[in-house]
Amino acid sequence: MSLKSIIAKPYARAVTKAVMARAMDPVNTQAALLRELIRFGGDTTFGREHRLHAVRDHAELVQAVPLRDYEAIKPYIERIGFGEEDVLWPGKPLYFCKTSGTTSGAKYIPITKESLPNHIDSARRALLAYIAQSGKADFVDGKMIFLQGSPVLDKSRHIPSGRLSGIVANHVPAYLLRNRMPSFATNSISDWETKVEAIVGETVSEDMRLISGIPAWVQMYFERLLARTGKATVKEVFPNFSLFVYGGVNYAPYRSRMESLIGASVPSVELFPASEGFIAYQDRSGEDGLLLVLDNGIYFGFVPVHGIDKRPRSIAEVELDVQYALVLYTNAGLWGYEIGDTVKFVSLAPPRIVVTGRTKHFTSAFGEHVIAVEVEGALKEAMEEMACEVAEFTVAPQLTPPEGGMPHHEWFIEFAVPPAHPDKFATLVDEALQRRNVYYRDLIAGKVLRPLVIRPVVRGGFAALMKARGMNDAQSKMPRLANDRRYVEGLSPH
Repeated sequence: MSLKSIIAKPYARAVTKAVMARAMDPVNTQAALLRELIRFGGDTTFGREHRLHAVRDHAELVQAVPLRDYEAIKPYIERIGFGEEDVLWPGKPLYFCKTSGTTSGAKYIPITKESLPNHIDSARRALLAYIAQSGKADFVDGKMIFLQGSPVLDKSRHIPSGRLSGIVANHVPAYLLRNRMPSFATNSISDWETKVEAIVGETVSEDMRLISGIPAWVQMYFERLLARTGKATVKEVFPNFSLFVYGGVNYAPYRSRMESLIGASVPSVELFPASEGFIAYQDRSGEDGLLLVLDNGIYFGFVPVHGIDKRPRSIAEVELDVQYALVLYTNAGLWGYEIGDTVKFVSLAPPRIVVTGRTKHFTSAFGEHVIAVEVEGALKEAMEEMACEVAEFTVAPQLTPPEGGMPHHEWFIEFAVPPAHPDKFATLVDEALQRRNVYYRDLIAGKVLRPLVIRPVVRGGFAALMKARGMNDAQSKMPRLANDRRYVEGLSPH
């Protein structure tokens, strides 16, 4: 055990204790942050237009600042891009985080000097919370790999732009640089398939202890690693691998396949990062719920998904087990910004959430409004019973089946280990989904829909589709479901 890992334990306990003290007083913590945002944002173009200096509390905030998506905030972003200062936040952003949009094409989200620590410090807090709870800090003595976007920035405009993970890679704390992999040159490779082979080459002989990334891409890295070495499990290659850090998607559908590749059940830490801000992180192992980051640059609003009252609730007004759409007010200059994610609270003191889906990613061709948490849960339940492994999947409605018959939900699944009895597996998934969604159950019972149909996808089919669509990097992820067939066109079924 090194001096670094020895020091890490008391430091982790101290930081986690301070964070938890603020989390246990969420109302005052968020109120103080709101006052700070108003103080800085009031003298901007946006602040003067919306009279932010007159805002004193949450009620006045939601009255002064209407909800907006990217299209509504885009005119302000364009003014910043042309070099104008003090538009949404004092001065100019350090970066534009480039991310894909559902309707807007590329989106450019500002990252300011004040908001950058939110992205970096929140991830650090997550690792410290793990150390504080588990008492394990050995991973800091070995190598750590972060599968992420290229750190090369586009500097052709007034403000440099790049992927979030690439931007953050340019600000890695000095104490992590010696342990961090891959190299800058390898990390800069744009094509994922070429990049993952280079990462395998760099890491295969290293003492890898922490591995981080979106599960689907980490899975591909593991498969290439085992193909290169001829080993049966990742643990044979990296015997000290002891922590998996992930975000972006629910891990449950991937867990079986990942543990099969690893050869063991490795502790994991879930993160909820977004281009707009670092939202939450897992602070307790083995329990549902991510701790909201309440004190680091983001003031939250929560809009009930169901019901007619779409006024954003404050942290003081939220309830357990209610679906909310997230709204952000941030020190990057996002005001009343609808991020597109839906959550529900599983704890109020401190506030912990689970991510339930995306506001634009659902299947409701007949009013069933099936969401991500329901399809992921149904799939996990069936996988556990049938002992099969899923590499990737997505769900789409089939309104006019080419073979005729009733409309249905069509599940495109890439199996790593297929079920021994495919028809039984499909029945188990459908029954599990009916238990989770009463509207879907009623449509099946009323013979408006027939039970779901599973279309097995050839191995590598999702990766090929994402590459063809320019989504071939470590930050891209396949949407779980949609209300049309945009995400399944081009998939190659068996």
